[in-house]
Amino acid sequence: MTKLFYHPGNASMAPHCVLEEIGQSFELAFVDRAQNTHKSPDYLRLNPNGLIPVLVDGDLVLYETAAICLYLADKYPERQLAPELGTPERAQFYKWLMWLTNTMQASLLLYFYPERWVDAGNASGAQQIKSHAESKVAGLLAQLEDHLAASSGPWFLGEHYTVLDPLVMMVCRWTRGFSRPARDFAQLGPYLQRVLARPAVQRALQTEGLAHPWV
Repeated sequence: MTKLFYHPGNASMAPHCVLEEIGQSFELAFVDRAQNTHKSPDYLRLNPNGLIPVLVDGDLVLYETAAICLYLADKYPERQLAPELGTPERAQFYKWLMWLTNTMQASLLLYFYPERWVDAGNASGAQQIKSHAESKVAGLLAQLEDHLAASSGPWFLGEHYTVLDPLVMMVCRWTRGFSRPARDFAQLGPYLQRVLARPAVQRALQTEGLAHPWV
């Protein structure tokens, strides 16, 4: 049985949506962040970084959200959740997969956890980091907006829905408290609603018990 260790609304959301999209049976294992379960010895044996998510698939233990999504797309090629290997479309898919993790998500982490990057008690320094991170993310949202404006189809890579779509939705959801959230952009707003309308995404959101606004 495939098992996803998750916490509602965390970086496990995209893999959860992908598993629902694939339609094979899987198990969810709730990680109680309030009890620091992700820092427990048992969990650290799965992911020594103490981060969510982790996917366990038979003998395979895999962490990092993008890696899990890519693995699932490749394991179930019949679902066509990634472009064909060796094509220009696959190259663009890789680019955006890495960008969402290394650029967008990294910037969002600075916004949500600025205190990790200053000395203890330096509230003004943490606030400055948070403010700069929000400004940077605003520019990154504009980059997503421009990409969608030039796209030829309803999904992020065009005609075909891929694992990038729940990843984009997830990181855009995390901006819902910003002064200008992703949903307020002319292209991103309708696009996010299309992703949210997919039955697999709806099942994941409802299972995780997430409140509105979803994005």
